Amino acid sequence: MALGLADAPRENPLLYPGAWPRESGLLDGDRLLPLDRLVYEDRAPVLAVGSNACPAQLRHKLDEAGLSSPVPMVKCRVHGLDVGVSAHVSRLGYVSASPVRAPGAVRELFVIWLDAEQLAVVDASEGVPLPRGNFRRAWLPAPDVRVEPEGGPALPGVFGYVNRHGVLHDGSPGTPRGHPGQRALLTELLLRSPRLRELFGGTPEEFCARARADAALCARGTRLLAEEQWVTASGLERYVRAQQTGSPGTGSSLFPPFT
Repeated sequence: MALGLADAPRENPLLYPGAWPRESGLLDGDRLLPLDRLVYEDRAPVLAVGSNACPAQLRHKLDEAGLSSPVPMVKCRVHGLDVGVSAHVSRLGYVSASPVRAPGAVRELFVIWLDAEQLAVVDASEGVPLPRGNFRRAWLPAPDVRVEPEGGPALPGVFGYVNRHGVLHDGSPGTPRGHPGQRALLTELLLRSPRLRELFGGTPEEFCARARADAALCARGTRLLAEEQWVTASGLERYVRAQQTGSPGTGSSLFPPFT
């Protein structure tokens, strides 16, 4: 299958979240091979709502760390979650996606099954190890979040990256908005905020170029999203708090039991 591995959003921010596969498969180098199973008990199941479901982006992250091991990517029906907009400006030049609680919602998303080394790399890319990193990894248990692999039984839960800054709302505080794709999102945000245009320019292209060049500017942009009163909670913060306190069943271990 053609994976477009040259088109990683890390290299071209306006492509975010990047091209996702049409079906489940084993990402092995530049190929997506058939899977021999849907559940990998020795790996961590990580829900991908943005560019982690893009083979080009995933390969880029792992290649930078010198990892070439395959990654199972399983297409799933996910109940109770939707794809929102992170309330931060990434130093890679885009405004990323973030999971949000959405009772009644059903989405087709990918679960990527990561071994310990791969998980450490993806965690680092999301800022998990940093005290003020943008994301925290939390265990999202069933039945709160129901994840059904194609052709297989529902999982007992998955890991998800919850944004520490919150997410953008849809104009009604308390209601997260969806992520429409990078160009459409940046066009809308720039039109709504003269202050954002002053920082990042008037076009999505200018926004991406300036953001990629200046980490301090990204931090200022992140603060501005909150100052514009565009930010609300994702509804998933309680899972982060539960994991931090080590509550049973919250995925405080690296690989939760699959029984």
